[in-house]
Amino acid sequence: MAKIDDVARLAKVSKGTVSNVFSQKRRTSKEVTERVLSVSRQLNYVPNHIARSLVTKKTMAIGLTIPHGNFFFSAFHNQFINGVILEASYYGYRVLLDMIPAHKVKTPFLSSYPIDGAVVMSPTTEDERINLMHMENIPFVTVGRVMNSNIENAPSVDNDNQAIIYNICKYLIDKGHRNIMFLNANELMTVAIVRNEGFIRALKEHQIQVEDHMIHHKPAILSTDYMDYGYEETVRTLGMLDKKVTAIIADDDRTAFSVMNAIKDLELRVPEDVSIFVICGDLSMMVQSNPSLTSMDLQPSELGAQSVRLLMRKLEVLQGDFPDHIIIDSKIVERNSCAEL
Repeated sequence: MAKIDDVARLAKVSKGTVSNVFSQKRRTSKEVTERVLSVSRQLNYVPNHIARSLVTKKTMAIGLTIPHGNFFFSAFHNQFINGVILEASYYGYRVLLDMIPAHKVKTPFLSSYPIDGAVVMSPTTEDERINLMHMENIPFVTVGRVMNSNIENAPSVDNDNQAIIYNICKYLIDKGHRNIMFLNANELMTVAIVRNEGFIRALKEHQIQVEDHMIHHKPAILSTDYMDYGYEETVRTLGMLDKKVTAIIADDDRTAFSVMNAIKDLELRVPEDVSIFVICGDLSMMVQSNPSLTSMDLQPSELGAQSVRLLMRKLEVLQGDFPDHIIIDSKIVERNSCAEL
């Protein structure tokens, strides 16, 4: 395990300077700070939390709140969490994970624990987690747009979700698809609201009428239908209602696999009869499925890392000018689940 002496030697500074960079007891230049942090990352050096807490009068811990109904995270969540933990460790911070669903927030919550700040994932409209941290004056950064009526211009890291769903629709429309079904996230999540706007805009701009069967929303996390979301919607729409859906956009890989099971039970084929596009999926699982699933790479690790960096700026651990709203690039990864009509 790397020691402070190793960091000082490679960064060509004194041990005291390394200590100052992490403790913030004395100011160091931006150039020196960046050099020390870069070497610390290279050596996987993590300062002593207890000693640093005594010096800075800080907890040296940040919260990460992810609404979830069980302890089985998707690959997206795992990569995002790894990005948060790794980036936080560069600045000597530990991460306290809170998985309370947004609508179930009760004391104790992150705002009740000794933390210096928090990263809030998957915000909902009028999110109580955000209200509590705002009331307690706890610095926070959201991963997703904030839609709380009493909070303006909250710092956030996100993908351009309206552009993402618009580009997915255009990708499918360019292949000849005009009857597209969208299995969106839960309707209370702000990302679902933004995606709906992009979906409707894309269809209207291509003179496609938006019908009721085209947009669905994932059930609440703790509901019995959450794990099977996509199956019943596909069977009802393509089977019982006999809608001629030729392409389905799935919120995540779990939803996509439920859709594939439904399509199989309907004696249809992917992509010959129905194309499938996954917004948020495990890239390795997308390749292993049959057929391999076309998806969007949202860069979850980078989302996690950038959210911590923005929070570190709010905590004045990092110096310099940072935008309050950071957009992470995304791209379509073509595989075999989308075919031209």
